[in-house]
Amino acid sequence: MTQWVYGFGGGSADGDASMKNLLGGKGANLAEMSSLGLPVPPGFTITTEVCTHYYANGETYPADLEAQVKTALDKVEAIVGKTFGDVNNPLLVSVRSGARASMPGMMDTVLNLGLNDQTVEGLARLSGDRRFAFDSYRRFITMYSNVVLGLSHDDFEEVLDAHKDRLGVSVDTDLKAEDWERVVEDYKAVVERELGHPFPQDPRDQMWGAVGAVFASWMNERAKFYRRMHDIPESWGTAVSVQSMVFGNMGETSATGVAFTRNPSTGEARLYGEFLINAQGEDVVAGIRTPQSLTRIGREEMGETAPSMEEAMPEVFGQFVEVVNKLESHYRDMQDIEFTVEQGRLWMLQTRNGKRTAKSALKVAVDLAAEGVITQEEAISRVEPSALDQLLHPTLDPEAVRTVIAAGLPASPGAATGKIVFDADEAERLAGLGEAVILVREETSPEDIHGMHAARGIVTARGGMTSHAAVVARGMGRACVSGAGEIHIDEAKGVFTARGRTFKAGEVITIDGSKGEVLDGAVAMIEPELTGDFQTLMAWADKVRRLKVRANAETPLDAKTARGFGAEGIGLCRTEHMFFDDTRIAAVREMILADDEAGRRTALAKIAPFQKSDFVELFEIMTGLPVTVRLLDPPLHEFIPHTDEDIDALAASSGIDADKLKRRAKELHETNPMLGHRGCRLGVAYPEIYEMQVRAVLEAALEVKKTSGQAPIPEIMHPLVALGLEMKYLRELTDRTAKAVFADAGDSVEYLVGTMIELPRAAIRAGDLAEYAQFFSFGTNDLTQTTFGISRDDSGRFLQAYLDKGIFETDPFVRLDQDGVGGLIEIAAERGRAVRPDVKLGICGEHGGDPSSIAFCEKAGLDYVSCSPYRVPIARLAAAQAALNVEREKDR
Repeated sequence: MTQWVYGFGGGSADGDASMKNLLGGKGANLAEMSSLGLPVPPGFTITTEVCTHYYANGETYPADLEAQVKTALDKVEAIVGKTFGDVNNPLLVSVRSGARASMPGMMDTVLNLGLNDQTVEGLARLSGDRRFAFDSYRRFITMYSNVVLGLSHDDFEEVLDAHKDRLGVSVDTDLKAEDWERVVEDYKAVVERELGHPFPQDPRDQMWGAVGAVFASWMNERAKFYRRMHDIPESWGTAVSVQSMVFGNMGETSATGVAFTRNPSTGEARLYGEFLINAQGEDVVAGIRTPQSLTRIGREEMGETAPSMEEAMPEVFGQFVEVVNKLESHYRDMQDIEFTVEQGRLWMLQTRNGKRTAKSALKVAVDLAAEGVITQEEAISRVEPSALDQLLHPTLDPEAVRTVIAAGLPASPGAATGKIVFDADEAERLAGLGEAVILVREETSPEDIHGMHAARGIVTARGGMTSHAAVVARGMGRACVSGAGEIHIDEAKGVFTARGRTFKAGEVITIDGSKGEVLDGAVAMIEPELTGDFQTLMAWADKVRRLKVRANAETPLDAKTARGFGAEGIGLCRTEHMFFDDTRIAAVREMILADDEAGRRTALAKIAPFQKSDFVELFEIMTGLPVTVRLLDPPLHEFIPHTDEDIDALAASSGIDADKLKRRAKELHETNPMLGHRGCRLGVAYPEIYEMQVRAVLEAALEVKKTSGQAPIPEIMHPLVALGLEMKYLRELTDRTAKAVFADAGDSVEYLVGTMIELPRAAIRAGDLAEYAQFFSFGTNDLTQTTFGISRDDSGRFLQAYLDKGIFETDPFVRLDQDGVGGLIEIAAERGRAVRPDVKLGICGEHGGDPSSIAFCEKAGLDYVSCSPYRVPIARLAAAQAALNVEREKDR
């Protein structure tokens, strides 16, 4: 019989931390903490396998699940001495999700489950606190109605606000027992009015409703979006943890809070977090009340007057510090901890490896290695490569004029400038149009996840350092200012007011997430300094990685940026990108539209000087490093003049009749230019084009050799080759031109000739190509297009449907399709090496900066990856992690 349910509590557990895939992160860590003897409320976990079964079998449960849950619940009742559903001594439980990968705020939770009109009276008698009992009941009705019954929080907030207005109070803690009783009656009336039936009273029905809602939330839109964003497979499913309740809302000796063992923004080795007295966990993250600091130092730094937990509850705080230190030591990583204090007694509700900014991740990893807690290799593996993107972009110039319009909490570091938007959907829409936006909200909720991802930065009027906005922004690497109470939002009018000024949607603001400030207008930025922990970790990574990392670059600025980020050469210089400048495109158009060789050579003579000077600049920047130059590969529609104005301008500059140019442009029109007369087909049809480019490359290399004393290493790449005979023709053309250049100069440089493999035939017949090609560079953008028969430029119209339906797990243009496109790469590598054992292999598509694609390249034995300049550090770290993973697999 399959075990679907695993218990924990009372000093023992059925599982442990190694069972994360089965129990989810939350369930595995609850079991581990129980086994460590920490104060964990007992409970049980329904495994991820039940979630898989649920969706594979028409949203039904295994036949024996109910019996296993009853057995587990009986054990919990025995440990706590309470009975689920008993009117005199009721056991209440929480029902929470817990996938193997942390997904904070994405799925649903229900607290205080088991309350009804009878058990609430039992809870009041048992606790001796009627106010607490009915406060818990109203919380349960709100949460259960939203999560399970599908009602909006707003339906209940309106009722509560009306009661506060009637009573003349502003915060929930001012309501008395009789007030909460009236609120509960009104809440139940809302449910009956909206749904046509009373609020459910049977605790077992409540529990199964909540379990079903948690499993259903695995497939809600925000969870699916989060999984896509963090590459979490849908097939993993979520576990469900059912745990006996402990109460932080039982008066002034009770509290609840969230803590990090180190600062998740900076990585400083100091306890960091917030708590609330007389509250439940949702209060801390929801922004309804302003939380207080855990430590006295934290309170003083934040300028708070309310006492810290260290000051308000010194004895419990001392116990808490011992526990969190034990947890960090046990897990050997920064922990994100949720806890409750019930009438002076500490309870641990959760621990997990904490989400952190890239800056914090680097510092924590380097510090733990320096402390001897982990090895350098483990430190390399602790930092998510894509998170480095947060460090590679500009921050606010400290010398710039700053007009502060509001101040809040420094929830997530970094800076961002953009247009104000108040709605997540609008943020996503505008970002899709290329606009930079700042999402401004009263407070964010999980439903805002898509807009937060689309925005450059986030501002909330309410919420603390552990609010939803703060935690999610840090995980995404978005700058965030939370709890900016000076901001008053009128979403209906599309404005917010702050410090006597009004700001409309669409106006530009800047936020400084490191200082917690919102600034008027756009503020100047400066480039980052990648030193300290970054430099240390990257040095460790470079020692263990095997793959070389190059950059895709055509301009001096990109080349300098790439070299500054540690690029070991250029893996793709797209020569057609050098011609888009207004001063150059006319000559290129003249060359393309020429109808004979003489006309083309006339135009090429105009192009050659700036082509050579461009290569000189690149070779000087990359002196001593390889530079792969892809010869001209222009989809003709990008260069042919389309308007009368463009044709008249070209006629004036070239001296060619405008009517003749129009006629020639019409002749060159292609139905499908991406599969037309481009790539090496131009070189075969018009060899004078590639002769000019090869000459420019080699003359530039000779010039740099002469001036610097060090020869660059040009690699001349012919694009879109499909046939061995094509490669033979192009290799002979290149070598013939090189021989002439070297004879004229009386000197020579080493060079390589190769091809970009971007067609399935080229991959399958790679042995034919390797007879003449000294290197293969896999152009995975086009290879993905030609393998799937999908245009990358047009796929946005339908690709989302494939992702939503699970047909594509990820976008194949973002993450390499390892089975299909990757399979072709493996075939080409094997067949190419069979003919030419020393053939150099690399990839230069966008996948060159994607960590999972880099891991594939390591396994496939490629020599290098090439990516955009700002992704070079990401690729360096990912390559190191890939090498370590391969070594671990060998050791198994």
